[in-house]
Amino acid sequence: MNILFLCTGNSCRSQIAEGWAHQLAADKHPIQSAGIESHGKNPRAIAVMQEAGVDISAQESTKLTDEMLASADILVTVCGHADEHCPVLPAGIRKEHWPLSDPAKATGSEEEIMAVFRASRDDIRQRVTDLLERLSAEQAS
Repeated sequence: MNILFLCTGNSCRSQIAEGWAHQLAADKHPIQSAGIESHGKNPRAIAVMQEAGVDISAQESTKLTDEMLASADILVTVCGHADEHCPVLPAGIRKEHWPLSDPAKATGSEEEIMAVFRASRDDIRQRVTDLLERLSAEQAS
C-alpha cells in the first residue's frame, strides 16, 4: 500500500505524518507526503519529532504531482484546505480525511506554541498507528 499524506504546504502536519509512518511501518509501505503548495519545512515540526526520536529533517517539502497521485493507493488529507482542494483522484485510490488543526498557527509564548506542536505530533502518531493497523488487518484478511 503506497500511502500519500496531503496538506496545504507540506511543511508540518503531513511531514509529521510521513515521519511517523516511516518509523512505525518499518518499510512495509511506500510512504510520501506532499502539499497543494510547497512552503518549506517547519523547524518546530522537526524539533518536536526529534524529541520523539524521529528525524524528519531530510524529508523534502514537495508539491503534489500527477505521478504521486498515480502511485498512491491511499491518500490521507490532513487539513481542510487540502481536502477541499484535492484534485480528482484516479480510480482505485482510497481517500481518508483527518481534520487536523494547524500547529503553525499557534500563538503565545514559545513554550505554549511548542506544547501545541507536541500535542499535534502525538495526535498524528496515534492516527498513523491506527491507519497502519487497519491496513495490516485488511491485508491479512
